[in-house]
Amino acid sequence: MKTLDKIPTSKLERTGSLLKAGAKVGVNYLKYYGNKITKEEGEARKILHHDNAEDIYDSLKELKGSALKVAQMLSMEKNILPLEYVEKFSLSQFSVPPLSAALVKKTFRKYFGKNPEEIYDHFSPESINAASIGQVHQASLGDKVLAVKIQYPGIRESISSDLKMVKPMAIKMFNIKKEGSETYFKEVEDKLYEETDYNLELNSSLAFADECSHLPNISFPNYYPELSCEKIITMDWMHGIHFSDFTKKHHHDQELNLVGQTLWDFYMYQMHVLKKVHADPHPGNFLVSEDNKLLVIDFGCIKEVPLDFYIPYFELAKKENLDKPEIFMEKLHQLEILREEDSAQETEFFSKLFYELLELFTRPFNEEYFDFSDENFFREIAELGQRYAKLNDIKGMNTNRGSKHFIYINRTFFGLYNMMHDLGSKHIEINNYKKFIKD
Repeated sequence: MKTLDKIPTSKLERTGSLLKAGAKVGVNYLKYYGNKITKEEGEARKILHHDNAEDIYDSLKELKGSALKVAQMLSMEKNILPLEYVEKFSLSQFSVPPLSAALVKKTFRKYFGKNPEEIYDHFSPESINAASIGQVHQASLGDKVLAVKIQYPGIRESISSDLKMVKPMAIKMFNIKKEGSETYFKEVEDKLYEETDYNLELNSSLAFADECSHLPNISFPNYYPELSCEKIITMDWMHGIHFSDFTKKHHHDQELNLVGQTLWDFYMYQMHVLKKVHADPHPGNFLVSEDNKLLVIDFGCIKEVPLDFYIPYFELAKKENLDKPEIFMEKLHQLEILREEDSAQETEFFSKLFYELLELFTRPFNEEYFDFSDENFFREIAELGQRYAKLNDIKGMNTNRGSKHFIYINRTFFGLYNMMHDLGSKHIEINNYKKFIKD
């Protein structure tokens, strides 16, 4: 894979890259209209999606940063985007063009005053993995094999301008009303700033590794603050294969259930006990060892779960509360899904929508064991989203619904559900995490 000697950092450069992608998309649509004459509609549209996904991703991977992070987030939304986009955007999890060795050395000299070869006994000049915000190199010091994560230059400085560029696309894709949307975009912006603060990530990593070290079948790397700074993190090299590669191989149900139960317990313990979660559950952040241990290698995105959100959110996860209209409506207002100024039409529409959504999405929490390999469950989720997206009734309504906390909590659960489904775990004990609560 070619390396990059420069990343566009100015607003003009980054806007220019997206405009080029937009021009290519325009050409793809012209080809699509031509293909409709000679090919079936389904085949012509598939070619359009493939070409558009490739051109958009090629532009984003050169930009890196928050623009590419959006692609990474969307790659987990398998029920929103066509498959061609999901497949291409999923490369942003750990496979994008890396920085050149010269840029890597420049970063080390800026923050440590030395080249990496002067800090470690050995440092691989070529990155092992490269994703949206940083890339990973292998190094060694004494008898330790290390992973060194280096943030791309200019990423933090371009967050605000990047979000301004992708905001119109997000508003159109998710049917967001521009007025009143600032709270949601500010939540995303704040989290992106946190993800580019490697000192904050180092502290979060140390805290989570300590608080979750007693959970079974899960491992965390050791971290080295003296070899880390705001743009570089040094940690143990963890031996395993990427989660997505693990799911593509054949495994016995017992192994899939073990890894799945570990992943589920890890998230339920965070959510219900710690009240803060690793809010970026995509395959690039996890490895699986030879003995089927789950290895957690990234804590860049952490979401605190305030009690005034947590309590009504999980009260609505109980089927008996969904079926009590008074309690149901009260919780919808507490979660800012319904508002006092809503019209009768809006109240009826959104209460019905969220009843259907919650009844479906919270089914695992109302069972002792759940089968995440159940294709019907995930098909129902996809069909529900597509059905409501096509309704004309929604036009003219204020669709900015829910507390800002929904953004990353929903992202957490969508990502977790998709990873559990990719595993095909069939026998997951939902409340197993309670066995590990410390006195």
